[in-house]
Amino acid sequence: MFHSARRAPRGSHKRDSAALPTNIWLPRPEQSRVAPAPGAVLPDWAIEMIRTEFGERPGGRPATLLKVSIQQDPVPGSDACMPCTSYTDEDGTAPGSASVLLAELHPNALPASSDALGVSERGMPGAMENGWPGFFHRAHRLLPADGLLLLATRQRRDAGVLTDPLGSLVAAARTAGFRYLQHIVILYARAANDALAPAPPGDAAPGVIHGDLLVLSAIHHD
Repeated sequence: MFHSARRAPRGSHKRDSAALPTNIWLPRPEQSRVAPAPGAVLPDWAIEMIRTEFGERPGGRPATLLKVSIQQDPVPGSDACMPCTSYTDEDGTAPGSASVLLAELHPNALPASSDALGVSERGMPGAMENGWPGFFHRAHRLLPADGLLLLATRQRRDAGVLTDPLGSLVAAARTAGFRYLQHIVILYARAANDALAPAPPGDAAPGVIHGDLLVLSAIHHD
């Protein structure tokens, strides 16, 4: 019952593709900790899978993974306060420039309304732009061509209704120059015989038993 994501070869994703691949990830039976740590979106086992699935670049070179945790709506200067983890290469050397950026977006950091994301085709691109558009533009400037931006988040409950931020996040990322490649569903559960035993985060909204991981590729025009 353990499913892992397999990427299609780079360059095989069509920009106008109607069918985008969706995968479901479950922890292995030997994984002892299933739920994320307090304040986190991803459990440790999912981060290890990310390093396995997206940790190799063309030519067999290991990718440099940089993880940032966003706990509040981005404001000017907030980048310097975001918890950040750099994962070393397999040989133990220090990472160079990031080719894979993993952003954990806590649901409390996302606005309830998609309009509050500030998605605009006429928005001023650049590192000095504020809010979520600015975050996506800065991420795009950080990554090389074909670099990957991974967005991890989950639903939250507003006025008793679960809200799904994925559509607005994809729209904002596309405006900044990213291509949407894949959606991975990360279950907060473990397999128990022929059923699933939920293990949601302690701060998750009632009824939420999975997180979402969006995979996007940076487009740079010559």
